[in-house]
Amino acid sequence: MTTALVAEDMFLLRDGMIRLLEAYDFEIVAAVDSGTGLAYAMTELRPDVSILDVRLPPSFADEGLRAAVAARGRIPGLPVLILSQYVERLYARELLADRGGAVGYLLKDRVFDSGEFIDTVRRVGGGATVIDPEVVAQLVASKERSSLETLTPREREVLELMAGGRSNLAIAEQLTITERAVAKHTANIFGKLSLEPDDDTNRRVLAVLAYLDGRA
Repeated sequence: MTTALVAEDMFLLRDGMIRLLEAYDFEIVAAVDSGTGLAYAMTELRPDVSILDVRLPPSFADEGLRAAVAARGRIPGLPVLILSQYVERLYARELLADRGGAVGYLLKDRVFDSGEFIDTVRRVGGGATVIDPEVVAQLVASKERSSLETLTPREREVLELMAGGRSNLAIAEQLTITERAVAKHTANIFGKLSLEPDDDTNRRVLAVLAYLDGRA
């Protein structure tokens, strides 16, 4: 049975997630409503996946993200899925640029289907990187880089979808273009960002985010 830790200060949302996860055969090893001791709980309990809000008591700032970064600093690759209303840029980049994988970032108001949500939780727990394209868009928009400015509008669309964990085929279907066209856009993106192309989706995501964080 897959184990999960839930950190969410709103009772109804926390209880709803617990019930949903349990309905899909997850075992909840901890459900907390604050950031106090969260990193310690994650490293001690070592759940298969932790689902964390960004802003938790006592300060309602970025306790969830800071706990995730701290816990993964102690246990590299510890699976973490951030589920929040906000994109906290500083710690988000540090977390998402971690090449250990097993990390996700979803926006609460863009989760519309329980099956897709559970699939994302399982994928992150299995080592994948899954990022909402809107999160990527906000991270991209917050960086003023001449190389990013050279991307065409279509290349930016492809970059956001690629960083969201989608394959070339999935991108082609969403944008209603050929897979060959996606491959060409992808090659152009990597060229303009001075990144080596890679067929592995997770590594592509991490490479792009590492670049945006100034690490590549």
